[in-house]
This record gives sequence, C-alpha cells and structure tokens, in this order.
Amino acid sequence: MLDYDGDTHIYIQIADILRERVAGLSSGQPVPSEADIQQEFGVARTTARRAIHVLREEGLVYTVQGEGAFVGPASEAPRKKRKTPLYQVIATEIIDQIKGGQIPPRRPIPGEMALVTQHGVARETVRRAMALLREQGWIYTVAQRGSYVSPKESWPQE
Repeated sequence: MLDYDGDTHIYIQIADILRERVAGLSSGQPVPSEADIQQEFGVARTTARRAIHVLREEGLVYTVQGEGAFVGPASEAPRKKRKTPLYQVIATEIIDQIKGGQIPPRRPIPGEMALVTQHGVARETVRRAMALLREQGWIYTVAQRGSYVSPKESWPQE
C-alpha cells in the first residue's frame, strides 16, 4: 500500500515493491511495463518510469528499447535485439487487418490506449506505429475523433 502522505516519494515506494517482486524472478524475465505500473498504482507515466529507473541504477533490471524492462544486469542480458521494431510490427498488423477487410475504409482503427493494452507497449511505440501508417497513407487522423482507415484509392501501391 502506498503512503501518499509520507515523507518517501511515491516512485521510491513503487521501486521498493517492485524490488521485492523481482527478487523471486530469474534473469531475463520481464518486469511490469510502465503502463502496468500506471494502472496498478494509479500513478503518472513519469512516476512509473522513475521507479524502473531506480531499479536499473541498482543493476537489478535492464531495459531494451521498445520491449521493456527485464530482470538482471545489462551485462548478462540474455535477450537478443529484436530484428523488427515493435512499432513496425504493430503497423504491419493493422495493415493486415485493413487489407483483410476487418477494418473497412473510413472506419476507426483501435485507439492508442487500446493498442497499448493489447500489445503491452509504451504509448510512444503506438504513436510511432500510427505515424508510420499515416505517412504511408493507410490512415488519417481527425482531431478529437481518432484515426480512420483511408479510402482505398489512398492506400500505397504495392
């Protein structure tokens, strides 16, 4: 339980909780994502990020950009770098849904938070995927409404 009125910063309290949790995990196992920490503790992304940073500075976890944080020191990182960045994987999945007719033209694609939850990634990863889709002509964005599949004639020629 977090003590919001105490003299210890919330991110340090969260880091203490996470430290206990990772003690029982083997090297290379994933640590809760920033989004998971935000949801579980009801804190801002910055607070979640600071908690992970504390553990990283202590050498208890390491991070792989676009994939998350994992138990163990970076020098012993058993995880290999992903060949295709996660934002491209997400964009390709959405393109396949568009081509397959699951998301027809002028209909909304899933929102940022839905994609964050579905893929277990940071919001910025989803935003990069959306930017790539917009750049290629697969989707367009309407302010305050969301992103929609472009008309078929706007799709890139393959």
